[in-house]
Amino acid sequence: MQDLLPDLCDQFPELVQVVEPMFANFGGRETFGGEIVTIKAFEDNSLVRTQVAEPGRGKVLVVDGGGSLRRAMLGDMLAEKAAGNGWEGIIIYGCIRDVNAIGETDLGVQALATHPMKTDKRGLGDLNVPVTFGGVTFRPGDYVYADNNGVLVSPEPLQLPE
Repeated sequence: MQDLLPDLCDQFPELVQVVEPMFANFGGRETFGGEIVTIKAFEDNSLVRTQVAEPGRGKVLVVDGGGSLRRAMLGDMLAEKAAGNGWEGIIIYGCIRDVNAIGETDLGVQALATHPMKTDKRGLGDLNVPVTFGGVTFRPGDYVYADNNGVLVSPEPLQLPE
């Protein structure tokens, strides 16, 4: 399943939107994809904690952290909880921490950077609202795919022929 995104772009150029290059791959899964679940929250990962505790098979959590480089929206404990609940991956427009442990977790994780400081827990944020960053709008129920080539969004699930 290496280099999935170039193949998807070649096969479905009319369907896919490619996110501007900005993310690094940190998770134990380099290639992942699924139905989008969104969170919009700035320097508060309370909703991330709530969502990763839910079943996530076939889903990718897309977190619009406002591009903050001052706090980490995901750490090893939440990544492990997400993997345990079947999430395919998490994409964070912001930072993560505990990068070595996350790299050992069976979860796709892409983020802008790493930062050692955790967020405040104020219970702030919005769940399943459209979020826009990297020139693309991520809508709940659409699909996102990621690998070392980047991130792309499609309004429908994409599969390459066998």
